[in-house]
Amino acid sequence: KLSLQILELFKACWQQPCDLNKKELCRIELQREIQLIFPQSRLFLVGSSLNGFGTRSSDGDLCLVVKEEPIPFFFFNFNIIFQVNQKTEARHILSLVQKLFNTKLCNYIERPQLIRATVPIVKFRDKVRQFDLNVNNLVGIRNTFLLRTYAYIENRVCPLVLVIKKWASFHDINDASRGTLSSYSLVLMVLHYLQTLPEPILPSLQKYYPESFNPTMQLHLVHQAPCTIPHYLSKNGSSLGDLLIGFFKYYATEFDWSHQMISVREAKAIPRPDGTEWRNKFICVE
Repeated sequence: KLSLQILELFKACWQQPCDLNKKELCRIELQREIQLIFPQSRLFLVGSSLNGFGTRSSDGDLCLVVKEEPIPFFFFNFNIIFQVNQKTEARHILSLVQKLFNTKLCNYIERPQLIRATVPIVKFRDKVRQFDLNVNNLVGIRNTFLLRTYAYIENRVCPLVLVIKKWASFHDINDASRGTLSSYSLVLMVLHYLQTLPEPILPSLQKYYPESFNPTMQLHLVHQAPCTIPHYLSKNGSSLGDLLIGFFKYYATEFDWSHQMISVREAKAIPRPDGTEWRNKFICVE
């Protein structure tokens, strides 16, 4: 019965092709306008919209990749070129994007805001949903297609991720901005659990197919990976209900939070790092 309820929830909430198509149409329109100020740039859909783990209510995440080209004159001060670090450069680029949205696209884009966070973004809405746009986060693009492949190779992955995300949202522990778990971390926790079962349901894709997930691969080739990886044939026939119960049991009684880190890349728990950035974190996810 539990497995059936999970499937019914999945079918009711999972992102439909029409939802993705609307986000893609928005991406195409925005890319056309942004290329007026950054001619060699490309705009990518990333995150849950494209990685296979989105719901009908998922926001849209976009990454603007600005090709190597001279910084526009807006970045010059009396013809003196000054060096800017990556975050400052991202803020400059996003400020131009925000200005574009406020002027040329004001009938299409609502309330664009530049958020000067650790990863700067422009938040905005189209007529339907919220979007977040970042700059040059190439790792995010690669990770989107890595997760998309995990979603593709095993049919139980997506329903299990959805019910865990719904559970976390219900208990108010699915909001990284408030110090709880991001949806990305929750997905990695599910993948890791499925990799560490006595009969694994998922492999480490980076280990099995290093050529398909090479971090130096050109971006225009990254999207091909989900199409080239075959379905994973696991001997584990556990039901969705059993896997859900097992997920909670694993993290409640088996995983050693004090000494271990979750690693999907290694398909196992690895020693928790000693660095200061991890010292105050109860949950460590690679």
